[in-house]
Amino acid sequence: MANSSGKVTIKKYANRRLYDTESSTYITLDRLAEMIREGREFQVVDAKTGEDITRHILTQIIVEEEARGATMLPVNFLKQLIGLYGNSVQGMVPQYLDAAMDAFQRNQSAMRDAMSPNVLADLAKRNMQLFEGASRAFGSASTSPKKADKPAQESEIDQLRAELAALRDKVDRLSK
Repeated sequence: MANSSGKVTIKKYANRRLYDTESSTYITLDRLAEMIREGREFQVVDAKTGEDITRHILTQIIVEEEARGATMLPVNFLKQLIGLYGNSVQGMVPQYLDAAMDAFQRNQSAMRDAMSPNVLADLAKRNMQLFEGASRAFGSASTSPKKADKPAQESEIDQLRAELAALRDKVDRLSK
């Protein structure tokens, strides 16, 4: 049974089992972690009292992830966080952490977009076009100042063409 807000209700029973009311099946903490990664909204309630225990269950998921060796929370951060409990700034910490995580996700998304293979391939193609233009400009020069310089210019042009071909190969490999 999904709430009108689109949240799935998960009931936690006394036997520690979690029941997904949307799919009418028992699920694990691992499945809840998957739902989070999928962007699914849910609320965990105590089946007997109806109390919202989502925060407790999310903390339990973090503890299990950390215990598996997928450590993400540095010891110093954990110590500082524990030290803030009961502190005069305790009420501000949740909003600060929310804002910090939102900023982190925006930055991560921007980096992912900036470093996508398509961006690199487009940049490489633009560079190749510039090299080709320069190569044509060197190759189509109809007059040369001295005949003695012509063999040196031709070998330099041949070298640039070879470099251009090597760059094309790299771009082709990167775009695949």
